[in-house]
Amino acid sequence: MRIAVTGAGGYVARNLVPTLVSQGHTVTAVDGSPTLPWTAEAAVRAVRADVRDAPAMRAALDGTDLVFHLAARITLRQTDPLAWSVNTDGVRTVARAALAVGVGRLVHCSSVHAYDLASGVIDETSPRAVRAGLPVYDRSKARGELELARVVDAGLDAVTVNPTGIYGPVDHVGRLAPTNAVLRRAALGTAFLDVAGGFDFVDVRDVVAGLLLAARLGRTGEGYLLAGERLVMHEMLGAVAGLLGRRPPLLTVPFACARAIGVVAGPLSRRDGVDALSPAALGTLRAAPHVCSGKARRELGYAPRPSRETLRDTAAFLVTSGALRRTRARTGR
Repeated sequence: MRIAVTGAGGYVARNLVPTLVSQGHTVTAVDGSPTLPWTAEAAVRAVRADVRDAPAMRAALDGTDLVFHLAARITLRQTDPLAWSVNTDGVRTVARAALAVGVGRLVHCSSVHAYDLASGVIDETSPRAVRAGLPVYDRSKARGELELARVVDAGLDAVTVNPTGIYGPVDHVGRLAPTNAVLRRAALGTAFLDVAGGFDFVDVRDVVAGLLLAARLGRTGEGYLLAGERLVMHEMLGAVAGLLGRRPPLLTVPFACARAIGVVAGPLSRRDGVDALSPAALGTLRAAPHVCSGKARRELGYAPRPSRETLRDTAAFLVTSGALRRTRARTGR
């Protein structure tokens, strides 16, 4: 099968593209960055293009049977014009291009953040992230899904998956995804404190499995939450530290104190690729919704692995990849 992957330089794609190649597919890897890790692969054609560029998207997707739209800009800011544009205009442009050139199906990788996390319990019927004051990432992901729905109404066969917090191997060693960057600090034994609360985290390999299942079995126009397991931050960081014989965090900070600490420590943590004390990050941990992936389990056969396996494999990856020898890690998807 001929498959296109947008956001091909990102974290999820780093796991998806090799899987597609191993299954015998030919892949068009679309990304705005000048270099991609698979340029030596005979089965991968690298295309440098902006997902908001309509002619470039039509050219890149022409002749493909299936598109995985992974391109997104992740940010913890309240406002970010580029993130809004990529996460909304980018979805619309890619979807319209797919419809125009006759792509058989598009699978859009959105996020649990497209839902209002303050809902408490989240399933596919829960309120969307449209409230004023929510982080721009949340609002833009919700709007991106609306843009896709309009193109589906025009005739595109598309489905959406909504992963929770993604972590696990394999990642970009030089710019670890946000949760992996936090786990790296625990693995180094330099996570002196953590914040009260937790979240639902899902292994990136299970996200890839969910994307492939949605491509085969998902119903047109439907969305599927891909949850993993709800983890308490203190236990999560302590588990990784313990696996490598490092000291676990010494103190769990209440949310009220964390906000005050974040004013001073936030800029320092961002310098090392960790933004766990930003208002958006703290808000996510405080909301700590229960995310239901029953629909994906019933309709797709989605079956995520236990968190202990992901934490073990992440600790091993951080060691074998050399990530623990680096002095800094930058966040990225």
